[in-house]
Amino acid sequence: MTVWEAIAVVIAGVFAGGINTVVGSGTLVTFPVLLAVGYPPVVANVSNSLGLVPGSLSGAWGYREELKGQAGRVKRLLPASILGGVIGAILLVTLPDKAFTAIVPVLIVIALVLVVIQPWLNRKLSHRRNADSDGGLLLWFGVFAAGIYGGYFGAAQGVLVMGIMGVLVNEHLQRMNALKNVLTAFVNLVAGVLFIFIADVAWLAVLLLAVGSVVGGQIGAKIGRKLPPAVLRGVIVVVGVAAIVQLLTK
Repeated sequence: MTVWEAIAVVIAGVFAGGINTVVGSGTLVTFPVLLAVGYPPVVANVSNSLGLVPGSLSGAWGYREELKGQAGRVKRLLPASILGGVIGAILLVTLPDKAFTAIVPVLIVIALVLVVIQPWLNRKLSHRRNADSDGGLLLWFGVFAAGIYGGYFGAAQGVLVMGIMGVLVNEHLQRMNALKNVLTAFVNLVAGVLFIFIADVAWLAVLLLAVGSVVGGQIGAKIGRKLPPAVLRGVIVVVGVAAIVQLLTK
């Protein structure tokens, strides 16, 4: 990796850390960058998941005020996220590399659709007043399924979790966003720990992403909500399409 490529990875980490805190699609920025600097798709995905863990934790800490009073939800839903993350990570390293290369473009398209429709989805969810405050078993299994997705790939995992919680929980969106940051952080954490032992990790990429994403997580928590969402989503769509092209032309 050249110096300029390293700088690009750090900058991508900053951007991803902020996006993950505010929107939840940072992988669509960092994954194409790792592909562009020469990492194979599975190695790029594994290293990306591990490198963004510090940023996810940073964003969760930045939203600590919105987490107050949600300890019960965290305790109930965290096992679902952790279990799902473990299963997703195992699927990533046990399925053939060709399966990942074939599946990921489809997952990216799904993630991009989720990112694009999130404003519409949020408007719909903001008018809900009759949802179960706990979400019940349906919420638990929804978070579990999102954890599997996050452990396997993770792009727009946060958007998926927000959509599930928004349908099933009657709560302010910012408080749900704080809870989302905790759940997705632990999915990335458990998947990342597993990857250390069972997968090939590009440690330089992990370090560069970690540095950038910690900074980005704090930026996202402090000022990210003031940035134009349309701009963020536009960039995400562009880099997502770039990732698809990169994968399909390898």
